[in-house]
Amino acid sequence: MVDIGRMLLILGVALVVIGGIVMLLGRTSLPIGRLPGDILYRGKNTTFYFPLATSILISVVLSIIIFLIGRLK
Repeated sequence: MVDIGRMLLILGVALVVIGGIVMLLGRTSLPIGRLPGDILYRGKNTTFYFPLATSILISVVLSIIIFLIGRLK
């Protein structure tokens, strides 16, 4: 049970840090979420938004970070 508690604590702290980073990025003029490859459809009564380019960019950045952390260990 101690290991599960420690893991939940680490995940909680990581979520707080990630949330803080997202909030800070939202206040900057970076176009995260509004990149040229993002799909936006506005119909008469509906709006569909799929951040394709943003998802790919975040995936590449996280993959590089995880690769570098793995190389350091």
